[in-house]
Amino acid sequence: MKQKSKYLLAYLKTGGGHLAPAKAVHNYMKNHFPETVITKLIYGFEKTPRWVRFIIEDGYRILQYKGRWFFEFLYAMNKIPVFGKICSFSVAGYMNRYLEKTILNEKPDKIIIFHFFLIQPIYRILRKHNLKTQVYTVVTDPFTPHPMWFMWGSINFIVFSKRLKDRICKKFPNNTPAVFPFVLDNKFSERMNSKGIAAVKSELDFDANKKVILILGGGDGIPKGKRILESLLQVKLNAQIAIVCGKNNALLKIANKLKDKFNAENLKVYGYVDFIYELINICDVVITKCGASTIMEILNMGKVSVINDYIWEQEQGNIEYIREKQLGIYEPSIKNLAQVVTNLLKDEALYSFYIKNIGKENINNGVKEVSEFLVEN
Repeated sequence: MKQKSKYLLAYLKTGGGHLAPAKAVHNYMKNHFPETVITKLIYGFEKTPRWVRFIIEDGYRILQYKGRWFFEFLYAMNKIPVFGKICSFSVAGYMNRYLEKTILNEKPDKIIIFHFFLIQPIYRILRKHNLKTQVYTVVTDPFTPHPMWFMWGSINFIVFSKRLKDRICKKFPNNTPAVFPFVLDNKFSERMNSKGIAAVKSELDFDANKKVILILGGGDGIPKGKRILESLLQVKLNAQIAIVCGKNNALLKIANKLKDKFNAENLKVYGYVDFIYELINICDVVITKCGASTIMEILNMGKVSVINDYIWEQEQGNIEYIREKQLGIYEPSIKNLAQVVTNLLKDEALYSFYIKNIGKENINNGVKEVSEFLVEN
């Protein structure tokens, strides 16, 4: 019997955009290649002191929501090669021992990297021990990734847009990145049919005859969620509203208070849930920010997004893609959101315009293609 190949999938938790594709590939391989491949998720900060994780991971989330200007300053500073490398070496110092021990113990045939902070320490460990392990780096930002992904030279890149492939080829003329659709959990490969949507609406106690507006951010809810929700409740839309607050307990409490204040029987408030797929499928419009994973989940399910916020440069490519292809609406003014959503729900021609554009784009889930590529190459 042929020995199974072992793959390590390395990630960090700076936002959900690195862990989500790593888990998606891990689960797909586990379910579809059980006879040939063993996969193991490797969290780079597994043995890192809690305060380091707090600064890098929790700090990342906190600054995005409460100190955007400082987050963008740090982002810009780390684009300067000398600062970026100093930062990478500093972070690597807290991961080297654990990563080295794991690689030597597991003896993987392949390592798949899902975060730029993991590139330098993993390649250093392989060189130190003269290991010939195959390494692939999955660039999780589809359009405008941070330059720190590319500061370690020409390596095996997997990317999610031709635009990014062309950028890499220009920087490294002899490099040919593998290009695939964006990777999502495999369930986002197929949309619910009308029967499935009706069943979920019934199970979650939604009115089958009313349209649904979903307010959705990342794992920490949507920035300015209180103001967004309040703006919708004030105009008393003839639609149902659902807000997902994620791990943002403060937003969860505020949303419930607003529900009581406005006596909003048409509002459903959720904390951290494991049925985002179902909520996206039953909704008609999604008010969201422009994180890559969330946007691609919405587009894969053929839904219209109204984007209120995006992170400068990091998510700039995502918003440019949406606007250029006319797949959704960017409305940064909260006071205009209710009117924009009302127009979409009432004007069938306008709504159909965006639905048709999404269909023309032929957006697919790349988890099958990426997983098969990694197994076969």
